[in-house]
This record gives sequence, C-alpha cells and structure tokens, in this order.
Amino acid sequence: MTDLRITTTNGTDAILEEATVQKFADSLRGPLLGPGEDGYDGARKVWNGMIDRRPALIARCAGVADVVAAVRFARTHELLVSVRGGGHNITGNAVCEGGLMIDLSRMKSVRVDPARRTARAEAGLTWGEYNHETQAFGLASTGGVVSTTGIAGLTLGGGLGWLMGKHGLSCDNLLSADLVTADGQFLTASADQHPDLFWGLRGGGGNFGVVTSFEYRVHPVDAVLAGMVLHPMAKAREVLRFYRDFARNCPDEALAAAALMTSPEGAPVVAIIVSYIGDIVAGEAVVAPLRKFGSPLLDTIAPTSYVQLNTLFDAAVPYGGVQRYWKSSFLKQLGDDLIEILIERSAKMLSPMSMVLFFHLHGAAARVDRNATAFGLRDDQWDYDVISQWTDPDESADHVQWTREFWTAVEPFATGEVYVNHLDSEEATRIRAAYSQGYERLVALKNKYDPTNLFRLNQNIKPTS
Repeated sequence: MTDLRITTTNGTDAILEEATVQKFADSLRGPLLGPGEDGYDGARKVWNGMIDRRPALIARCAGVADVVAAVRFARTHELLVSVRGGGHNITGNAVCEGGLMIDLSRMKSVRVDPARRTARAEAGLTWGEYNHETQAFGLASTGGVVSTTGIAGLTLGGGLGWLMGKHGLSCDNLLSADLVTADGQFLTASADQHPDLFWGLRGGGGNFGVVTSFEYRVHPVDAVLAGMVLHPMAKAREVLRFYRDFARNCPDEALAAAALMTSPEGAPVVAIIVSYIGDIVAGEAVVAPLRKFGSPLLDTIAPTSYVQLNTLFDAAVPYGGVQRYWKSSFLKQLGDDLIEILIERSAKMLSPMSMVLFFHLHGAAARVDRNATAFGLRDDQWDYDVISQWTDPDESADHVQWTREFWTAVEPFATGEVYVNHLDSEEATRIRAAYSQGYERLVALKNKYDPTNLFRLNQNIKPTS
C-alpha cells in the first residue's frame, strides 16, 4: 500500500502516508480495503445501481473495536466518513467518494431471549436475516417491507413495516442501542441511559453516531394471512376508491398497501397488497370484501409465514444493478381528484419496473405521541412513493424527469411532510419536513454529540455550534 490521496471533511484532498494507513489496518480485526484490492468493488456496491462511488478506504468492521478505531482514525485525520449497514437506501449515502467507508455489513450476530421477549441484533443485518432468527422462536418485531433492507437504517429513520398497525414502528420497538459517538466513545442509549439521545435515535437517522447493535422488543407472530389481488389498470379508478375505504377500516392486525405497476406479463395493473397478523379465520373475514370486489386477474392471498410476507416486494425491487430514483410524500386523503392524476401519470410510466406505492400508516403506529420519538409523523395517513427503476444508465435523465413531474403534480394534495427514509440526496431542503416540530431538538442533539458534523453523509441535521 502506497501513500494515499483521500478526501477530507471540508472537501479538500489530503495525503495519508503509507505507514499511517498500515498502522490503521493493523489495528483492525476486519480487513481494510483500497481500490483494486480483492473485495473492494463488491463492498462498495449498494442497492441503488445509480451509486458508483469509490471510497479511498473501506474498513470492513468485525466488531465494535473496529468501529471505534475507524471513527477515531477518521476524526484524527479529518476524513470524509460514510457508514454502511444494509446499503439499501436510495441515496447511497453508505458509500462516500474518496473518504473512509465504515462498513458494518459483516456484523450480523443476533441473540434472541424468548423469556424476556427481546432480541439484540448487530447493525449489519438485513430484516430477512433478523426475521430468520426471531421466527425460529415464533417472534418478530416490526421490520421493513423488503427483506434485503438493513435493520439499522430503517430503525434509525422510524421504520414503517408490516407489523406497524399492531405493534408500532421499528423505532417504537427499540429498547436500547449501542453506538460509537463522533469522539470515538462507546455508549448505550435507552430510556434510562442518555434518554435525550435515545429519543433522537428513534427517527433521527445516523446523525449522532455509528450504532453497532439494537435491542428490540419482539412479539409472538405465528399465523399470517397475506398476498395481493391484481386488477387491470382500466379498473384503477374503482379499485383505488375501494382501497382507500378498505385501508381506513382495517383493524390494527391488518395492513393494506396499493400499487400502480406492470405485471410480470407486461400488463399495466393496480394491486392491493394485504397482510393480517393473527388468527387466520378472523383474517379471512377481514380480507373477504377485498377478495370479492370486482373481478381480480389474480388473487394470491393465503396463509403464509412472516418470513415470506417480508419478501412479497423483493422481486419487484431486486438488489443491485438496477438504476433507481424516487420521490415521496405523505397523503392524508386519496380523493377522487388525486386518483385521476395518479392514473393519468401512471399511464405514462417509462419502464415496466417502475411503480407508484401507497403504505397506510395507522393503528398502533398512529397512536404514539408525536413527541415521544424523533419520528413524529403519527397521523393516520399514506406514505406515497413514485419509484422509477431502469437498467440503461443512458436513460437516467428521462426517468428522473418523469418522477419529478409526477411528484410535482401530486404535491398540492400532500401534507408537506415526508418519511426521512424516503428522501433522496438532493432533498436537503425537505429535512425539516421529516421532523415536524422536533427539528430544533434534533439540532441540539447534533450540537451535543457531533458538533463538527463528522457524520454528515445522511439526511443531515446540521449543527449550529
């Protein structure tokens, strides 16, 4: 390894001597990778194929000691830092250009305590991996709607998922978190320890440190009824009107999502995706109106496992290689005027991989006090997402423009708020909209725990100190 040119926190270039880099490498239990070394290109690839950044160094951490060493090294040498958990976020903030990438993806231990109904999970896990362990005991906590999503980013941003109606968001089930702060200190945040920081970690993203493990509350989850019904796009108006009423009347145990998309056969369709967590007979009664409505092209609703439920969207959003861009907002209502715009715009999708999704936030997730966690968007409402996906990088400008124009047409109907996990990297002006009245409280936490903004590659809450 020769002297290394690296990007600093202020955006300038600097040189790290070979001996300095080697000493850092020797201090780690996991490997330290540079460009051209085995494993480097694989480590820097993330879910969004549009992201093609090249860190100067990738620290593939094997444990907390490696994380501490990496944070202290970055701080000492004023290096630009990114932190990778699952690498699933649309922004690609997990990967920096020219800096130090702290890669947690090898940290995957899980310890389930069935008696206490808790699980301690390291930050490199995906929800599919986490569910595999907890479901061995018939337990689960609210995770993402895609199994390849990382537990860290989802939880730190709030955590919408299939269980949120019955058990709240991922962050509502967080009991404690271990993290390494910007000054290289290790601490645990919980309701009893550093409660101010614990509040901020439940929705405030990766602004306050590198979380190395999460302790979750887990719940008995055995019987699951789930699947989707598909209707032709020609029936979208009637289907979406039915969907808005059906979703609003779902009990806590049920969650109904909807999508305007293209079927595997290439036909434009509207889908209603439903899950029911609980007694199958009771669930059948809840979903019966959905199954009887209209003349579905397909009905896949059936008893299944929670592990399988968490994979329902996996095929529609495959990991890696696909170019992606999206925009998102919250909607309080799905009125007739809005439905007309959604149908009209969806008819002009540029790729069969693109889609428009609606996830209904209700039940337990909507009953939490807005001030209880940094995620404060607790109304009964829909998270709506315009998602463009394509494979040819030369088409990117057209897909980005289509997505922006679609979102602009819908925005007059939106609340002005947004789920922080669904913000793109260009949307720094909307970060306040993700935090409602809690933003200034988050700034105060940033001033306390990361006053130099070492952790800036995120939906960044900028310090004022």
